[in-house]
Amino acid sequence: MRIVLATRNAGKIAELRRILSGFDIVGLEEFPSIGEIAETGVTFEENALLKAHAVAQGSGLPAVADDSGLCVDVLGGMPGVFSARWSGRHGDDQANLDLLLAQVSDVPAGKLTAHFACAAALALPSGESRVVEGALQGHLISARRGSNGFGYDPIFVPDGEERTTAELSPEEKDAISHRGRAFRALAPLVRELLSS
Repeated sequence: MRIVLATRNAGKIAELRRILSGFDIVGLEEFPSIGEIAETGVTFEENALLKAHAVAQGSGLPAVADDSGLCVDVLGGMPGVFSARWSGRHGDDQANLDLLLAQVSDVPAGKLTAHFACAAALALPSGESRVVEGALQGHLISARRGSNGFGYDPIFVPDGEERTTAELSPEEKDAISHRGRAFRALAPLVRELLSS
């Protein structure tokens, strides 16, 4: 069964193909008529469901979407749902990192606790849907390290690790990541819904 992943982000598509192996995952590049979907929700769950429903309706196929971000404790959980556009420009990883590092530059290293959060949603063209969540606890560092991953990975060190998520191999990151946890929890629901 073909499932449409509600993204054009090549890194995210590759990551989710690894996590949801056994499914025929395609991205939005296969459906150019589906435009940008406004993330108007105020929670990760709302945004994931908005995107999944819009893509299921637009493609006529089951759709999977996620919304995820970095939640920094000293910033009251921000950037949160605004992680990808924290600097004002959607998807500008460099500007987002620069702004975040500037905002916490005076915070002692021991106080830079944070977590990555992810809500993953499946929506069917019928309107039926499911959503699950995953999280990865850790802390921030002030200097970027590593070239794997994307987004805030170069400054995030998971609990129990000395490396940033950008220093982990793709397989190591998938095994512990917020997105990996959410999509592994979603996989049996996908199988259940698609077989019924």
